[in-house]
Amino acid sequence: MAKIDLTSREWCDLIFEGRNKEYGAYKMRARAPRRLTFSVILVIVIALVGFSIPKLITMVTPEKKEVMTEVTTLSQLEEPEVKQEEVQKVEPVAPPPPALKSSIKFTAPVIKKDEEVADEDEMKSQEELTESKVTISIADVKGNDEEGGELIEDLKTIVTEAPEEEQVFDMVEQKPQFPGGDAEMYAWLSKNLRYPVIAQENGIQGRVVCQFVVGSDGSIRDIKVLRGLDPSCDKEAVRAIQAMPKWIPGRQNGKAVAVRYTLPVMFRLQ
Repeated sequence: MAKIDLTSREWCDLIFEGRNKEYGAYKMRARAPRRLTFSVILVIVIALVGFSIPKLITMVTPEKKEVMTEVTTLSQLEEPEVKQEEVQKVEPVAPPPPALKSSIKFTAPVIKKDEEVADEDEMKSQEELTESKVTISIADVKGNDEEGGELIEDLKTIVTEAPEEEQVFDMVEQKPQFPGGDAEMYAWLSKNLRYPVIAQENGIQGRVVCQFVVGSDGSIRDIKVLRGLDPSCDKEAVRAIQAMPKWIPGRQNGKAVAVRYTLPVMFRLQ
């Protein structure tokens, strides 16, 4: 019996004799020997590279040189000779005393007879302290740094209560008004309002809407521009309102109160 080479092209043609050779199986069978040879070569190459990598790393890595170190024990060192003249006695330096904190001297009370006490040294009654407008405070007391005194920071400052800020109303029974009414107010504005030159040259005209507070005493404060026209016109409107005389304050429940007021200031070219 003749030896058959299963990888030969003749064996492939014999198997597919009388069949459709355009089918993919014929091409795969015909190319099988080539793929087998390529696989064997690839495996051999990978194996050779894998075995040669450690050798290559060893060749590339530089050799470490051994460093010889000599250790000398302390027992082998000679003790230095110390001369008696160089030995000096060092006296300990006492730390400086802590600084005294700012304090005030405590004065013990002295009991005296009524006729020996001057009028200005008498203690004020509670009613006199309440009616007095003088603010009682010890915040400006200067210490004398005396040992055993009371620390100033430990003393509490006694001050009279600050007056409460008055409430500002938006709507009241009786609105505040300029002395003489609105007609006098607009007449005063036309007389005291200065049209900015830069606004005139640029032909700017219109109105600046301002808002301010008329206090319970008729004074004007907290002026702000709600709707501006031009920076120069806005600034002039605020200046004119600040220069107004005191108004007649608004009233709520028969009492003068602070009221928020809105006023348009007109700038019109002639």
